[in-house]
Amino acid sequence: MVDVDKIKKQLEQRVEILSARIEDIKGELRTRPSPDFEEQATEGEADEVLEGLENSGLSEIAQIRAALDRMKTGDYGECQTCGEPIGEKRLEAIPHATQCIKCASLAD
Repeated sequence: MVDVDKIKKQLEQRVEILSARIEDIKGELRTRPSPDFEEQATEGEADEVLEGLENSGLSEIAQIRAALDRMKTGDYGECQTCGEPIGEKRLEAIPHATQCIKCASLAD
């Protein structure tokens, strides 16, 4: 049986970690560009990577919050495609999973 309280704590901790990283990224993106043109090009590339990391973090936070909402409504651990239970091992690996392994593999 899935320990929902344990997973809930893990998800809440993950949101805190991701939120802190996103704030660090935002701070890094706000730094003034170098006056050196060549350095600006390198900084621009680094900024693109940081923006990608920020977007990825924001997406994961949204998925986690959706999982926390499903916990509140009692739908957590239920495949949103077929309605069958999501396997315990899958939820341990991906606590914010929305599909059972069968439906997820069909979607890929």
